[in-house]
Amino acid sequence: MSTTPTTIIPIEDTSLTGFYKDMSVPEKRTFWACATGWTLDGMDFMIYPLVIGTIIQLWKVDAGTAGLAGTVTLLASALGGWGAGYLADRIGRVRTLQLTIIWFSFFSLLCAFAQNFDQLLICRALLGLGFGGEWAAGAVLMGETIRAQYRGRAVGSVQSGWAVGWGLAVLAQAALFSYLPPEQAWRWMFAIGALPALLVLYLRAYVKEPEVAAQTRAKVAAKGESPSILEIFQGPILKVTVLASLVSMGCQGGYYAITFWVPRFLTTERKLSIVSSTGYLAALIVGSFAGYLVGAWYADRFGRRNLFLVFSLGAIAVVAAYTQLPLSNEVLWVLGFPLGFFASGYFSGMGAFLTELYPTRLRGSGQGFCYNFGRGMGALFPFLVGYLSQTTTLANAICIFAVIAYLVFFAAAYALPETRGKVLHADA
Repeated sequence: MSTTPTTIIPIEDTSLTGFYKDMSVPEKRTFWACATGWTLDGMDFMIYPLVIGTIIQLWKVDAGTAGLAGTVTLLASALGGWGAGYLADRIGRVRTLQLTIIWFSFFSLLCAFAQNFDQLLICRALLGLGFGGEWAAGAVLMGETIRAQYRGRAVGSVQSGWAVGWGLAVLAQAALFSYLPPEQAWRWMFAIGALPALLVLYLRAYVKEPEVAAQTRAKVAAKGESPSILEIFQGPILKVTVLASLVSMGCQGGYYAITFWVPRFLTTERKLSIVSSTGYLAALIVGSFAGYLVGAWYADRFGRRNLFLVFSLGAIAVVAAYTQLPLSNEVLWVLGFPLGFFASGYFSGMGAFLTELYPTRLRGSGQGFCYNFGRGMGALFPFLVGYLSQTTTLANAICIFAVIAYLVFFAAAYALPETRGKVLHADA
């Protein structure tokens, strides 16, 4: 395998929106395709946490078992993400993205027809395979299509689509649960999750394979070789893989410990109804959206690594206050904004960071494995929070596991190098 010298370019224009006006048509098409994908991805995932209370009541399952469905979805998404990353190195980023979107849209629709919890568990697990694969393929596609000087802000801005999708899921919940009985409303929530399949039509028509990826696959094919999925565990790349996997585990474990159980925390320990809790979730979502945009700017202005260090400490402070202080509901509503801000904003740097850590021929495999190893390990947190909440308060359980996750995130990020401004090259 040949090596290519690392090229770092200075980032002169660091304004939040300055990148967009200078992007080419292919860059803009990829940007909007992936932004829409992230939006619908976020909507699909957040549907289950929003209906978990209804599932518990209708099918008489305990909190730990209900949390298991979230954990199984994320564990399956870890396998799907690693597999899709490897597939993206073999058949291309765009084609892999199309396959994963169709897959998770189909199984979201099947969730709407589940007749018991076991069937729902199986459908959520199969959905997870495509859910994880969509991020892996989309993140590499974005990272390789967007130029180095804009990569952090573009990929980070796309990540903000997750908050939009979360918001759409909350709005759908408020509307459906207002006009339909719970035993029907939750099914319509999952049916809406099939909408991402429509995005494939746009991908097929307008989004092309990144040139650096196409060139690398051509070079590899000319040599009669194919990248091995095990190369990310060999030589100096092994250290990168281990540390990047821990970064991914910490950031996602903290996020899932918070966002998966906060809706349940509001309706049980805070005694809010599903509809009245919508305003509290709205504050969290608006803070999340702002966090993604600020994080995108921060990643290009001060670096990906610095973003992780600052936001992980901020998340620890806010989640501790949100769950441990004797706050009124009014103050809790206000605190939802900084909680969403710090518990989400660091994701804006993840896609660009993982893209820049690996050579092109291994980028799909490396990025897909690290992020989805983190997702798989982070998948344990919804289950562990639910399990621990049977012996202590849900607030305590959320705080304990979120703080543990963010400490791992901080330590691993501190041990990795800064990658801001790195130019990607074709290699073989």
